[in-house]
Amino acid sequence: MNIFIIGATGFVGGALARHLLAEGHKVTGLARTKDAAAALGSQGVIAVAGDLAERRPAAIEGAQAADAVIYAAQAGPEQETATVQHLTRALTGTDKTLIFLSGTGVLLQRTAGAWSSDVFTEDDPFTLEPLADYRKDAEDTVLAAAGNGLRAMIIRPGLIWGPGDHGHVSMIYQSVAATGAACYVGEGLNSYSHVHIDDVTRLFSLALEKGRAGGLYHAVAGETPNRWIAERVAADLGVKTRSLTPEEAADVWGEFGALVMAVSGRVRAVRARQDLGWQPQHTDMLTMIGEERLRRLATPAA
Repeated sequence: MNIFIIGATGFVGGALARHLLAEGHKVTGLARTKDAAAALGSQGVIAVAGDLAERRPAAIEGAQAADAVIYAAQAGPEQETATVQHLTRALTGTDKTLIFLSGTGVLLQRTAGAWSSDVFTEDDPFTLEPLADYRKDAEDTVLAAAGNGLRAMIIRPGLIWGPGDHGHVSMIYQSVAATGAACYVGEGLNSYSHVHIDDVTRLFSLALEKGRAGGLYHAVAGETPNRWIAERVAADLGVKTRSLTPEEAADVWGEFGALVMAVSGRVRAVRARQDLGWQPQHTDMLTMIGEERLRRLATPAA
């Protein structure tokens, strides 16, 4: 299969490109710069020069030339909205496959570090997080196109972890550099369901193979309260833990990072497991504790 990845130079898109190449697929990827094109080429990915702004038509042409398209870019709201609208229009009636990488951030709850009893499956109603309204609009656009000669699907991973990630574990290591302690917000009992990057790429393969038009699939394999992460980081580094107020958290992680560290996002991957037979192989995010790349984040900048 010829698969075009928008976002092939990113964390998830890059992992997808490597995984799909290993499965024997032909992979093309959007490249904004010559350096990005060279990096893709060194991995065996055929680069398509273009971007999601002025050179968006090149991206659409790359999509039209492929059998399947994966949108895995981390673009701004305006670029994402316009690109998804353009993609669905261009691919409708072609019988191609389009998989849109979303995330469980659309249904997160602002709990200020408190635990939430709410857990959401793919089919459960939820109150939309306002900051993610553009992402939900993109999801709706993709799903509305499903069945009109387009096998369109959504995959919503939780917090993605693995080699090179920038998730909660790394952020707590970073808090040690900033404060001398492993930090969490409030009670630190909030959980954000997580999934390993290798399990995410396997879910995409299953969706390409047998996902249905209009399919919405969560990708989560476990959850760990932030305070538990902080306690393990503290034990690894020989420091104390510390609860932060939202204002203090913003000083450590920035406003958006403080929000991420204070919310609850508990979900279940019912359809991914039942409809696609997906079984995650990595369920314990705390196995990363002690990695040298993470310990280096705890060292204050000179």
